[in-house]
Amino acid sequence: MSTVPLTGAATALNSLPPAVAAGLWRGSELGQAGAAAWATGFEALDRELPGGGWPGGALTELLQPQPAVLEWRLLGPALAAQGGRGRRVVLVNPPRPPHAPGLLQAGLDAQQLVWVQADSPAQQLWCTEQLLRSAEAVVLAWLPQARPEQLRRLQLHAQGSPWPAFVCRPAAARHEPSAAPLRLLAAPGTTPWTLKVSILKRRGPAHEGEIELASIPDGLRAVLPVRAYRAPATPVAAVRRPGTVRVAPMPHGALAAASARRAGEEAQASSSTSTEHADAVGRRLHARAAH
Repeated sequence: MSTVPLTGAATALNSLPPAVAAGLWRGSELGQAGAAAWATGFEALDRELPGGGWPGGALTELLQPQPAVLEWRLLGPALAAQGGRGRRVVLVNPPRPPHAPGLLQAGLDAQQLVWVQADSPAQQLWCTEQLLRSAEAVVLAWLPQARPEQLRRLQLHAQGSPWPAFVCRPAAARHEPSAAPLRLLAAPGTTPWTLKVSILKRRGPAHEGEIELASIPDGLRAVLPVRAYRAPATPVAAVRRPGTVRVAPMPHGALAAASARRAGEEAQASSSTSTEHADAVGRRLHARAAH
């Protein structure tokens, strides 16, 4: 087997036509999105995604433990930006009816949303395919039962659209193969109103660890108290030195009552002792008189 020196490989790459060279990427570097990438609204996440955002003309698979909990918080900023540009967002098979007041707090205009409720998995898949082929809207579909070959077909349809496309699936699907170029796993964060995002698949090196994102909608940040989205302060445990006992201070009234109670107990004990002593003396005198 023949080998090519690294210098020769670099020279060969430099001699490629620009259009071909633009389509190549090294596994140690983040690849470029095939179409324009759309900012996610989270700078920390944009830095880890090829192209710096949600890829256009490609399928993004979002996995989470429970549907209709985290996807709006993660995708809300990008969907709101698309709606602000007049682009419609089509929802296919959402697990719960869209809540217009809540979406409005996330910056989403209900007039830019289209809700498609399909009953069977076959209808859900067909609707998603037709929407991706039309290339007229941003598609967000919930397809918990999609198979790998069906996701491959959706990815082929998504390549003809300049807009991002999202498919939401359960977290257990992370072990199944998928043709989506970008796969993420979302979970609740360690503090209120935060998300933990793991990048399972991307065009580039494997991503280690988790990205924690603050996901408070601007409409709620203005009305929520600070304690609602900040972690509670961790109490500091008291350190006791060996051989010492800490006694909490007692109020003056309680101290007086305790002293009176203690004095009464001592008086009762003293009276009991005196009575027992007198009885013993009486028994000895009675015994002497009997003799």
